[in-house]
Amino acid sequence: MTGKIMKGIGGFYYVYVEQQGLYECRARGIFRNKKMKPNVGDVVDIDVLSEEEKTGNLVKIHKRKNQLIRPMASNVDQALVIFSIHEPEPNFHLLNRFLITMEQQEIPVIICFNKTDLSTEQQQEQLRKDYENSGCIVVFQAAAKGEGITQVEELLRGKTTIMAGPSGVGKSSTLNCISKDRQMETGEVSEKIKRGKHTTRHSELIYIGEDTYLMDTPGFSSLFLENIEKEDLKYYFPEFTPYENTCKFNGCCHIHEPGCEVKKALEEGKISKMRYDDYCMFYEELAQQKKW
Repeated sequence: MTGKIMKGIGGFYYVYVEQQGLYECRARGIFRNKKMKPNVGDVVDIDVLSEEEKTGNLVKIHKRKNQLIRPMASNVDQALVIFSIHEPEPNFHLLNRFLITMEQQEIPVIICFNKTDLSTEQQQEQLRKDYENSGCIVVFQAAAKGEGITQVEELLRGKTTIMAGPSGVGKSSTLNCISKDRQMETGEVSEKIKRGKHTTRHSELIYIGEDTYLMDTPGFSSLFLENIEKEDLKYYFPEFTPYENTCKFNGCCHIHEPGCEVKKALEEGKISKMRYDDYCMFYEELAQQKKW
């Protein structure tokens, strides 16, 4: 029987099988011997021990399409990052760091700005302009009022999506809106997983509908840029791509060099000043990192 790991905690792996439900499984020793740790999002084969108790053994991990380190997850198709427009105010440094980490792992990103009911159209337009060339899809919603949810649901359909964002931005409200018509499936999964002792804050995969999963992750408040050379940082800003190889100097880092087409595009308003300023700040941060 083949399913998907929804959550792993305390040595138990909770595997959801379409049409069958959720099974509490232990991993066989062969995985420890091979130093293979099952991940949330893994497609796995299980042997059922008790259909009545919904228990089984995890016997095979299928080949992973990809593997994220932070959070630890496999087979992710895209990321949905949620930030509020107000209350709390958006931390663009944090958002831009997140986009770089997803770009590193080649994970497409949907940026969802929540709480549009607290903002003006002018503010929304500025946000759209700032991120329109970032390689991301940008959407707006007011989850508490159920506005804009349909567009998000369409973008999630048929995919495994990691949902991220700081605390207080409306992730829970978004999840409640998306799963409101599917309480039976999500309730079954949530009820089985909780079971008293499993209360740690870990990443958890939530069944939304056929072939559609949403991974809820603990709220984050900081991200560090890792495994990037300062000279390569420019490649993680897709809005710079049209100007590559057009600057006066080969290997232009778009900081101080004369004849830089990226800086020219910035002056012409084709590139977000906020995004460019963060690029310069991150570049300096990477330059200051100690090389061991």
